[in-house]
Amino acid sequence: MTKITKKTVKKTASAVKKAKAPIKISKTYIPKDTEKYMCEKHQVFFRLKLQEWKKEIVKANNEALYNGSNDDNSVSADIVDQASSYTDKTVEMKAINRQIKLISKIDQAILRIKNGTYGFCAETAEPIGLKRLMARPVAELCIAAQEKHEKEEKVYADD
Repeated sequence: MTKITKKTVKKTASAVKKAKAPIKISKTYIPKDTEKYMCEKHQVFFRLKLQEWKKEIVKANNEALYNGSNDDNSVSADIVDQASSYTDKTVEMKAINRQIKLISKIDQAILRIKNGTYGFCAETAEPIGLKRLMARPVAELCIAAQEKHEKEEKVYADD
């Protein structure tokens, strides 16, 4: 058997602490092109940005659903008011469904950060670019691949 000393335990504990120390960034931090692409700071920044965006969407959806349930004009005697209320609710539910799909994309992006593929094109494996990710944090394709994808969609839509 090997003898475990206090010194060995301290060295092991300090090695674990160094390896798992989370990167902290300021609230005003913005990723720079001069930094290594998708370094730990970039990953932390985009993870926080995606998590905050998700919280905002969930909060807005909950408020919309709560307010929608309170504004029930469908019991109105006027059929025009009922039709208008139904149309408003339909539009609102479509918007909420789009937001739910966006939440799913945000979750997928957070998963890509965890597995180290975030920021790289799903088709070409090239960097997507910081400017594009700042504008669309859930982007999976680089601009060239996205344009190709949209052209193919347009071709099939025209058929």
